[in-house]
Amino acid sequence: MGFDHPPRILFLYGSLRERSYSRLLAEEAARIIEDFGAEVRFFDPRGLPLHNAEPDTHPKVQELRELSLWSEGQVWSSPEMHGNISGLMKTQIDWIPLSLGAVRPTQGRTLAVMQVSGGSQSFNAVNTMRILGRWMRMFTIPNQSSVAKAYQEFNEDGTMKESAYRDRVVDVMEELYRFTLLLRERVDELTDRYSERKAAAAKQLEETAKKALS
Repeated sequence: MGFDHPPRILFLYGSLRERSYSRLLAEEAARIIEDFGAEVRFFDPRGLPLHNAEPDTHPKVQELRELSLWSEGQVWSSPEMHGNISGLMKTQIDWIPLSLGAVRPTQGRTLAVMQVSGGSQSFNAVNTMRILGRWMRMFTIPNQSSVAKAYQEFNEDGTMKESAYRDRVVDVMEELYRFTLLLRERVDELTDRYSERKAAAAKQLEETAKKALS
């Protein structure tokens, strides 16, 4: 696979409010990383069913999975609710499986995590998303963004005010862009596992034995 195309970055956000600060933060980050040269897509979670409430053939589930396969890096932006990520954020992640046949929709992709809070700064949501990213076999970059009192940090038009918080968002997107460029060419090498090679060899041996007996 050639890599002459811009890094492909998928954005997920965790709130359906009309003025959703997690979405506004994601949109600000998307504008920034586009300026660095990335291609950006968003998943609109409106209409996505609760996990397993509908079959995985549901159009919104298929859309989400196709976007995850398209992506080379992802950004997850969640509000902090009751000290953790929103249910909508978790629902989106839950619908992306660890594997689809022989394909892993998230393995080897880079990930940046961001959160917004209504009160003082917290890191519960980003810490949870780091755990989820590791479970999804993603390369979560070291930097992250946590925006406290988010209602104070955005202009009426939805753009982010100049502040130390916005500077951090620029840092995070710059880092994600660089990590995606560096890692996407090495994904097959970096995710090649002994246990999976061993299992594949055993399966091949079993299939060979069955053919010999047939």
